[in-house]
Amino acid sequence: MIGRMRLLIGLVFIGAVLACGSKDEVPVTTPYAILFVTQVPPADDDATRLSAVANHLPDADRAPRGGDLMLRYPDGTLRNLTREAGYGVDGLQGSLAIAVREPAVHWSGTKALFSMVVGAPTHPGDKLLSYWQLYEITGLGQGDWPTIARVKNQPERYNNLSPLYGTNDRVLFTSDRPPNGLPHLYPLLDEYDALPTTSGLWSLEPTSGSLTLLSHSASGAFTPILDSYGRIIFTRWDHLQQDRLAERDRNAEGNGVVSPFGSFNYADERLDSVKLASRIELFPESGAGSVNTYGRVSAFASNFFAIWQINEDGTGEETLNHVGQHELAFGFLTPSFMDDPSLSNHTVDSLHANPLPIRREGGLFHVREDPRNPGVFFATSAREADSFTTDRLVKLSGAPTLNGEQMVVSEVTAGDSGDVLRDGRFRNPLPLSDGQLVASHTRSQRPPDAGTRLSDLRLKMLVLDPATGRHQAGPALTKGIGKTVRWWSAGVQQQFSGDLWELDAVEVRPRGRPFHSEIALEAPERAVLAEENVSETTLRAWLVQQGLALIVTRDQTSRDQADLQQPFNLQVPGGVKTLSRNFSGGTVYDIAHFQIFQGNLVRAYSNRVGRRILAQPIEAQRANNPINPGGPPGSVRIAMDGSTAAFVPAGRALTWQSTDPGGVAIVRERNWITLQPGEIRTCASCHGVNSVNQAGATTPVHKPQALRDLIKYWKTLPS
Repeated sequence: MIGRMRLLIGLVFIGAVLACGSKDEVPVTTPYAILFVTQVPPADDDATRLSAVANHLPDADRAPRGGDLMLRYPDGTLRNLTREAGYGVDGLQGSLAIAVREPAVHWSGTKALFSMVVGAPTHPGDKLLSYWQLYEITGLGQGDWPTIARVKNQPERYNNLSPLYGTNDRVLFTSDRPPNGLPHLYPLLDEYDALPTTSGLWSLEPTSGSLTLLSHSASGAFTPILDSYGRIIFTRWDHLQQDRLAERDRNAEGNGVVSPFGSFNYADERLDSVKLASRIELFPESGAGSVNTYGRVSAFASNFFAIWQINEDGTGEETLNHVGQHELAFGFLTPSFMDDPSLSNHTVDSLHANPLPIRREGGLFHVREDPRNPGVFFATSAREADSFTTDRLVKLSGAPTLNGEQMVVSEVTAGDSGDVLRDGRFRNPLPLSDGQLVASHTRSQRPPDAGTRLSDLRLKMLVLDPATGRHQAGPALTKGIGKTVRWWSAGVQQQFSGDLWELDAVEVRPRGRPFHSEIALEAPERAVLAEENVSETTLRAWLVQQGLALIVTRDQTSRDQADLQQPFNLQVPGGVKTLSRNFSGGTVYDIAHFQIFQGNLVRAYSNRVGRRILAQPIEAQRANNPINPGGPPGSVRIAMDGSTAAFVPAGRALTWQSTDPGGVAIVRERNWITLQPGEIRTCASCHGVNSVNQAGATTPVHKPQALRDLIKYWKTLPS
């Protein structure tokens, strides 16, 4: 009886969908079925379901209920899968209400994962707690009956999003679970405005409950995919900047005003940790600028959504092909030391193939790989606010055979002129297996003003304009999916009536599982281990047991030729020196120590709950590194050949800097990097060399002395 009722509900709804009025009568065929979601439009783009950041918040205002998981067959027939399976309601949204997002299809093409939040307030003042959770659906074929089951052993009472199947059928996803699972740290707050954020990428084996943090992100990780080469490709918001809210507190206090945010530091992440009198931030440089022994230090801020890659086991994390803002968001960049004339406030255009700069206060979103061209990715190039991450679509060349200098971004749809897009705005590109291109499209040419919605957001087939070489919105894939819903919000009943937004489309087809070969330890480091009679297997096993990884840099004085914003005329006192080919005098910086930081959740505020990451020096001796006399906390010595080697905590975001003999920072890392237990990671140069360094030399290949010294020390440790 229940099954017959579900079937009746589903058929009635499908009939309503097909009957709802539309001017789009042109039939559109696709090679395979398309799975997508509908969404009641949020009222604004402020930390809501389609925002660039804090889009994981589950309350009914930020993620309005009433959408569904939809399936469109190649002939245009529609099914409402969630309704057929007994989820979701029309009208007043209450305990059975749902919102749905981000489906991903299994390799077999027969089932899919998606994220769903269930329940909405049923009366004024209802403090319902609900979370985005992961579900799996089967029964996608015509004539099949859909069954939906919650994924077992996923983190409860946290928001789990953006799921996909790993090549071994582990479930990969993002979550706002704290890295160590300590609930008193929740919610995690980002580095920009201390808004709630996800903690990074996770991997779950549902049967056993084995859960691994693959990438610890300080400000959020978004929409991962697995590409043809077995790389997890995802968008990450990376700042690595000082706390802007604390800066405002300091300014207010300096003017005799009560601090507006009440920022302070805890001593550590423990529940019983004490509040500190100091809220010092050691890394990176100040967001307001400063002065040190080298003169004026520029204020540092970063607000870019970059594309990242990581292996399925969490190793090898870096930006896609180690590409950076010098190649993607080129143009003006602030030099770190204002009084050093050798540093530049501009990138060198001749050092990158890419002709199209990406907006720096935004970036690349909703990445999808072209199934017909491995290593070519479609994305939305959008700003970070007030756009629902709609804008132009672009194409990025990112095969692993390319380095950052060789990667190219090109427009797929027309770009803007003063934030006006004549052909409308796009989101969620989906390249199909037959070469066609689908995307969500709105006719709105301008980004919505605060407190307004886009006029529409519908799935459309894109059509190439031969005259411009760019795509425009073509026929719609549906006739419009209309609904009227109501929900309670702070004691007031809200309402929406109209066409739902159509998002997150994926193609339902079988695919081969990519194969990613294990990356071997590089020859120079392998030679050092062999000469010291140390088994790589034994060393890695010890690292796993200790919860550590090993990072090696062959030459800290060697920096990529494109980076003219941080010092590049460097020398180790009494050791190696690297000078620019254009060196004609000026400051040559001594570097003597390599200082390593880890991201600890120790920043808090009196006016909000949760914790923000701060960079804190690692405890070098706890990590089993030798004592570095005269060095700053958490540092190891830079060897005479410029090399460094250090054991570092695994499973936690890390960053680092090289300092002069007195501990003053010279060159800073601009990203967070997570390493896995047992991982041995080599960076040949301080800023990885794409082709040549500042002196015109290629990647260093010598056997690093610092690794040899560390291994000799390691052999003296108690077993």
